[in-house]
Amino acid sequence: MAADKGKRPADYPIPEAEPSSKRLVVVRSPTASSNSGGSGSNNDGEHDAALAEVTTTAAVGRAGGRRLWVKERDRKWWDHISSPACSESEFRRAFRMSRATFEAICDALGSAVAKEDTMLRAAIPVRQRVAVCIWRLATGEPLRLVSKRFGLGISTCHKLVLEGCAAIKAVLMPNTVMWPEPIDAVAAGFKLKSGGISNVVGAMYTTHIPIIAPKANVAAYYNRRHTERNQKTSYSITVQGVVDPTGAFTDVCIGWPGSMSDADVLERSALYAQRGAAGLLRGQWVVGGAEYPLMDWLLTPYTHQNMTWAQHVFNERLDGVRAVAKGAFQRLKARWGCLQRRTEVKLQDLPVVLGACCVLHNICERAGDVLDPEAASYQLFDDEMVADNPVRSKAAANARDGIAHNLLHKTGDGGASFPSS
Repeated sequence: MAADKGKRPADYPIPEAEPSSKRLVVVRSPTASSNSGGSGSNNDGEHDAALAEVTTTAAVGRAGGRRLWVKERDRKWWDHISSPACSESEFRRAFRMSRATFEAICDALGSAVAKEDTMLRAAIPVRQRVAVCIWRLATGEPLRLVSKRFGLGISTCHKLVLEGCAAIKAVLMPNTVMWPEPIDAVAAGFKLKSGGISNVVGAMYTTHIPIIAPKANVAAYYNRRHTERNQKTSYSITVQGVVDPTGAFTDVCIGWPGSMSDADVLERSALYAQRGAAGLLRGQWVVGGAEYPLMDWLLTPYTHQNMTWAQHVFNERLDGVRAVAKGAFQRLKARWGCLQRRTEVKLQDLPVVLGACCVLHNICERAGDVLDPEAASYQLFDDEMVADNPVRSKAAANARDGIAHNLLHKTGDGGASFPSS
């Protein structure tokens, strides 16, 4: 116990398990006359229960069928947290969401994650499968602690986390992370946030997720952003996201190596290829920081020295939009503790896990699930670097100057100017 001190979350002390023992499961094969028309499905629960008998090791000599050793595990924490006796506040601290939101997710994923009982053992219930996945994402705790919480094997927990994330991405992402249509309400929301810049349809930000140094192509994942806050050698992958005025993700690009600049990640994203370069954002703005280049559809702040008053005003107004995106990523990382530390997840599985975090973020944001003060105090540090080529379009530069002039003099519409086609 002394060796484990300090490794367990203080809010949820793990009950001391009773001395573990091994139990012998004796499974009797069905007789030839039972359910002769079946093909292996378990349609008769009572019949299946009659086929399996759990005995102690003293029953080894008893006549029977197949035998399987099963290790008893402590389930007290899961039994408590899943019972009506568990308070709403305790449930929220454990899973970073309300019980109602959790139940809605279970209902949506039920058919995707449910398994049938077998003759050897009962299937893990849907609620427990989903809970294992969400608790692992919420806390970022190692699998050995997940195993102790839920009374399941470590390998089983690992499998449940990956299966849960894959189901969230496949079932929920298409209708949860999507480009806003129509965009009028989104543009109105951002105009209010910016104090007058019109036709803004998204705010963009890129963050880094720390990883263990990979065995292959290690240099590609080396995070070059060494600052006063980040002096250690670190490796990462990137998450680029566009959010709406409420901070919900409308587009994500996940998994590019951490050595790439934000501008390089953008140019390799579907947003750039399918919307920006394809002309689908003509007459609209996505707002980004100085780490992105100014383009015909991407509005960024001025970065040169000796700016005019109009340019200062423009940057201040643009900060109101950029803050929406940065705040969304701050809450994303605050809610899902697995994003705050170097992860045990294999590199090839990370895009699915991170995508699931973005989906769950949207669900919680739209459900109004507020983080508790301790989790919400997380500070986001991503040191923004100015793009190597900050202006990619002369027409966009002229349009930005027009917006800045209108904002300073309060004449016309702050977003009326667009690059000419």
